[in-house]
Amino acid sequence: LAGVVTHALRESEHRLELARQVFDSTQEAIMMTDACANIVAVNPAFERITGYSEAEAMGKNPRFLRSGRQDAAFYRAMWDSLERYGQWRGELWNRRKNGEIFPEHTSISAVRDDAGKLTAYVSVSSDLSALKAAHNQLDFLTNHDALTQLPNRSLFQDRLQQSIAAARRSGRQLALLLVNVDRLSRINDSLGHAAGDALLREVARRASEIAGPLDTVARLSGDEFVLLLCSCDDTEDIIFSARRLIDAIAQPHPVDGHDVVVTGSVGISVFPRDGDAPGDLLKAADAALAHQKEAGRNGFRFFKGEMNDQALRWLALETRLRRAIGRAELALHFQPQVATNDGRVLGMEALLRWHSPELGRISPADFIPLAEDTGLILPIGDWVIRQACLQNKAWQDAGLARVPVAVNVSAHQFKAGTVPAVVRAALQESGLEARYLEVELTESVMMGDTSAAEAQLAELRAMGVSLSLDDFGTGYSSLGYLSRFSLDKLKIDQAFVRNITLDARSAAIAQATIALAEGLSLRVVAEGVETLAQRDFLGRIGCGVLQGFLYSPPVPAREMGELLRAGRVAP
Repeated sequence: LAGVVTHALRESEHRLELARQVFDSTQEAIMMTDACANIVAVNPAFERITGYSEAEAMGKNPRFLRSGRQDAAFYRAMWDSLERYGQWRGELWNRRKNGEIFPEHTSISAVRDDAGKLTAYVSVSSDLSALKAAHNQLDFLTNHDALTQLPNRSLFQDRLQQSIAAARRSGRQLALLLVNVDRLSRINDSLGHAAGDALLREVARRASEIAGPLDTVARLSGDEFVLLLCSCDDTEDIIFSARRLIDAIAQPHPVDGHDVVVTGSVGISVFPRDGDAPGDLLKAADAALAHQKEAGRNGFRFFKGEMNDQALRWLALETRLRRAIGRAELALHFQPQVATNDGRVLGMEALLRWHSPELGRISPADFIPLAEDTGLILPIGDWVIRQACLQNKAWQDAGLARVPVAVNVSAHQFKAGTVPAVVRAALQESGLEARYLEVELTESVMMGDTSAAEAQLAELRAMGVSLSLDDFGTGYSSLGYLSRFSLDKLKIDQAFVRNITLDARSAAIAQATIALAEGLSLRVVAEGVETLAQRDFLGRIGCGVLQGFLYSPPVPAREMGELLRAGRVAP
């Protein structure tokens, strides 16, 4: 009996020692209180994260850490959960000893003895500061132009949409002034790109001075800016602003000891006269700008209906697109996704292609937006999912590598609410296991009816389908959405990969994306990889899967089958 007792004591001491080691060495802050919520123990991670020593914390109520950012109702709900369920999980904003407010994810449990009496509370917290900081940096970099610090196209589109909604409610008009810096290439060629960059920064500064407090100035591309006027009561106000903008650009720019003179051409569209959607207003302003440049530059022009030839072309394109499915004019091409270290084929993306007998090959950049605008994206999207599943199962039945195929699903398809049903039907018809299908969505899916989207994504996850976020970094990039939606993978957009070895901003976005993904336990794929230098850089910063022309362009199913048969793709 004595031997049994001794063994039990040793086992108990061993468990206590293990518990002590975990308590002291874990990276999460652990705090223990008595039943009256007075602190009785904290671990070294608590001291490091909060800045308070154990001696300073002992005997205090944890409320001494409160930052004031969360109100009394928040804490009442927390205590209600502890009393009802014995636990609470959530995000707290606390204050360190040095005064810094920081976020942490906290889990609190109530501890009771065998008789059910409350004896203690234990909280375990993870500091989210680094993760939040990485996201904030990523958010700014992806929504602003690195050269001028102005909003970029993505952020401008968002602000334009909001301004249209406000103008629609108030009955006011908006004016969109699309500005092109004439012949910037001459400055770059004669004085160098550094001089051209300095000139663009000065143009951005002058345009910002003209903008009112409710207006927005953005840089859309290399030599193209846009000024959105939200307080223009009549045409005279618009003309006055356009002339001020042209005059400001025409003033000499001191660059590297030279007084450089450039001019600006402006195309103008007006809401609601020229369109009631962001895309319509931008197209109208672009058409007006093209006519002004043809007429001699250094001036402005309003959009006119006869400039809208593109709309007629789209109408003809829509008619042909409606017939394309039935005529078997659509086809899937596939682009492999490969391991960075050895080129193994780990997956592939299915990409839609259209070859019209009358028009030839039509770019997806032309027909996908058209399909979304007309609602044709629903039958086309269903067809893509079905064909991708059938083709992948055919490859597997032929003894080729079993890897997932990714299909792009648009926000319009999620808005229709049919994605889970379409996927389920495609999997059942093809016999493909759900784990070999990956659904790629864009950030716009998360900006609509989020509860409906979340329910559909949860249903897909329950089937076993993987979920990835495409073109990450080009849209809203909300950490809240990444935390809320159950994703498996992020794809770094090719816009950042293209200049990753040359542009510090692109490199910073890629690194921040990978750090963010690691913090959320997500895999990362970089798309648009075209050079060995890009591959090597991405490998160094921890990106394990690549996709791009360095390995293979999108290819028809027969050629993709050969790549699967080989198992590897050499750059």
